[in-house]
This record gives sequence, structure tokens and C-alpha cells, in this order.
Amino acid sequence: MERKIAWNTYSDEELSKLEAVSAEYRGYLDNGKTERECVTETILMAEKKGYRNLTDVIANGEKLAAGDCVYSDCMGKAIMLFKLGKQPLEKGINIVGAHIDSPRMDLKQNPLYEDTGIAYLDTHYYGGIKKYQWVALPLALHGVVAKKDGTIVNIVIGEDPADPVVGISDLLIHLAGDQMGKKASVVIEGEELNVIIGGRPLKDEEKDPVKANMLAILKEKYDIEEEDFLSAEIEVVPAGPTRDFGLDRSMLLGYGHDDRVCAYASLNAILSIDETPEYTCCCVLADKEEIGSVGATGMSAKYFENAVAELINACGDYSDLILRRALTACRMLSCDVSAGYDPNFAGAFERKNSAYLGKGVCFNKYTGSRGKGGSNDANAEYIGRLRKLMDDANVNFQTAELGKVDQGGGGTIAYICAAYGMEVIDSGVAVLSMHAPWEIISKADLYEAVKAYRAFMLNA
Repeated sequence: MERKIAWNTYSDEELSKLEAVSAEYRGYLDNGKTERECVTETILMAEKKGYRNLTDVIANGEKLAAGDCVYSDCMGKAIMLFKLGKQPLEKGINIVGAHIDSPRMDLKQNPLYEDTGIAYLDTHYYGGIKKYQWVALPLALHGVVAKKDGTIVNIVIGEDPADPVVGISDLLIHLAGDQMGKKASVVIEGEELNVIIGGRPLKDEEKDPVKANMLAILKEKYDIEEEDFLSAEIEVVPAGPTRDFGLDRSMLLGYGHDDRVCAYASLNAILSIDETPEYTCCCVLADKEEIGSVGATGMSAKYFENAVAELINACGDYSDLILRRALTACRMLSCDVSAGYDPNFAGAFERKNSAYLGKGVCFNKYTGSRGKGGSNDANAEYIGRLRKLMDDANVNFQTAELGKVDQGGGGTIAYICAAYGMEVIDSGVAVLSMHAPWEIISKADLYEAVKAYRAFMLNA
């Protein structure tokens, strides 16, 4: 039952491939710090490989056949890629699905204010975070502003080395006696996550001169007014690029490994398939998982089902029965990260059933919390087939649970897709410091995930 250390299994050629995958992933992560940016980056990569927009195919009345490649995006925040196989869609689809939203802070709709000569942006945090981790570090602003005339303005401030950064202040240790006595959950409270953006007043401005200066800068650089914040989606994320981590460069330190490491591995895998697969392959990159997969772009929405319906129609005669059969016959890996075993916090883990950095892609039969609540629980028969598939493809893999029973827990998109009756299991990469501004993964686990997801799409 002891799993191999993946590093010990690689030839020099495989190590070169591993580094190439890691380098491309770093670019994907740095260019995709929001779900919108991930979709844009995904479309660029897909179109280079010959994928076409399904909307255009439908509009032109074209028919699709085995070997064709299409993508369908949902509001620019979620996206699906399909490579059509030889078997009819009624026989099911081999799906790898991840999410591309990550914990962060979002600007409120009325965010800008001034207090004692400092200009701030008010935020509302998104997803499960330890709020104290987000203070006293450089932050960047990413997002879009939708103006009343329909113009969309893209915002990225804090990533170029020449850019300024923003951030949230913390209380100095000399005055932190009361603060240090608080529970960690309230050391920094949600309404204290106020981002400092400036401190220089606009000359000859009497009322809120620093705020006025900020508005003047935004007007000059982006041609936006204060009221435009009402229709903006601007996210506050850690500033800076992904870095090699460790003196041996075996790991990567970056923002958003949860879950963009699995999103990238899924995307890399499907784009690497040049041959016509036996069954249609699909990569789903969903939004809103960190807040329950809700909303129009979360996995609970119907865009995946609708896209499959359109594919069936474009491949022949559509019927609701064929759609139902197709969805039920699917096989899926719900690709989401797992909690990496951390010796510093060994008490939160059960050693025999933990994911370890460097031991390959991880399979979680179930997630959920306290009695498997909210979990998809994969069938033994399905896991048995996957074990053989992974061994046949020389994939290093491990199995795990999310920490000790009763310690906590979490969920993924697996249970949502399982509602169609398809076979689903969670599979992902082990992460240290999950949901912190900067997370850590092993390059070996990323590489094994790419191998695993490709093998699954071609052979499941």
C-alpha cells in the first residue's frame, strides 16, 4: 500500500518533459489570476490547437463529426472543450472537470472612500480564507468594469514590475496586546479587509482630496468614473509571479493552485490529444466552486447539459432521450486539489490516508465532512477500473481523505455531476497551505496529473 515517490521513477527525458509542463503552467497561472483571465487564456491555447467556438458552428449550421474540436464558454467565466470521438455521444463522454475560481477578495459595489488622508477600497472576501493571512503583503487588482455605454474596461494593476501594488495594513506588534488575545478567526475581521490605494491629495481639492486624486488617476488611465464601480467585477489577489520553490526547484509557489493546477492539467491533457479518440473527450472548467458552485457560471447551472445537447444536435438527430442517455453514460474525474500532508500540522491528518507531495496524482473516493456529508462517494467498481487504467499508463497515483475524520472537510463539483447518474471520482494534486495567498505544489504531482487525465480521456 506504500506509494512510490514519483521523482525516483523518471528518466532524463521525462524530467525534461516535467520541466516543460511546469514552465507552461507557470505562465497559465500568472496570466489567469481570475476566472475571466483563465477563460481568455484557455481560448487562446485552444484556438492554437484548432478548436472552434461552438456558437459559430451552430450559427453556420455546420455538422460535427469524429475528430472535430470545439469549445463553449459561459459568460466568459466558465468554459468547456470537446474533442469528438468515434463512438456516438449516446455512449457517454470522458470528462475531466476542474474549477477556475480561487479564494480572494472582491471590491464592493461602492468601495472607494477616504479616512484620515488615506484612500481605501472596501472588500468582501470570496471563498474560505484565513483573513489574517491577507494583510501586510503586496496585492494586485484584476477585473473588468462594464460602463453604461457597453464598453468593457480590463483592469490589471500590480503585476508589471513597474506597477505600484496595493495592500491591507496590520496592527503593529507594540500595540497588539488585545489583538493577540483573539481567536484566529477574528484577529482580522471581514470589514477590516480594506485595501489601501493612495495617500496623496489632489491639489486645491477640499473634500476628500486623496479620494479625488484616486478618481482622477482612474479617469486618466482607464476613463472610468466612481459610479462605474456599480457595474465592476474587480478582484484583489496576491501580486507577483509563480516561483520555483525549494533549493532543488522541485515545487512551485503560486496563487490559485486551488484549483488552477487541475484546470491546467485537464486543459494540457485534452489539447495534447491529436488522434481521434474512441469516446468524446471533454474538459470542463467551472466557476463559483469556492462558494458552492452556485449562479449562472457555477457547475450547478445547466451550461454543460446545454452544450452536450447542442453537440448531439450538431452530430445528427437530437432527442431528449439521447441527451439523458449520454449524460448518464459519462465517466468523469472531478479534478480538484487535495490537502497535502504537512508534518508541521500532523495532528490534523491521518497518515495512512493522506496525500503526500511528490507521490503523484491523488484520488479521493469521497470528500465531504463529518460522516461524508455533502460528498460524492465513488463506486468500488469504478475505482477498480481506474487503478488498472493508471497502472497501464505508468501513472504514479495515491489515494487520500481530506484530513482526520471530524477535523473538518470540504467539497467539489463531483456530487453535482454524479446527479446525472454518471461515474465520478475526485482526483487532483496535493497542496500545502491551501487557500492561503501563496500555495505550494510539487512539480511531479502536476506532471502525473497531466499524464493521468490524458490516459483517462483516451481509455476510460
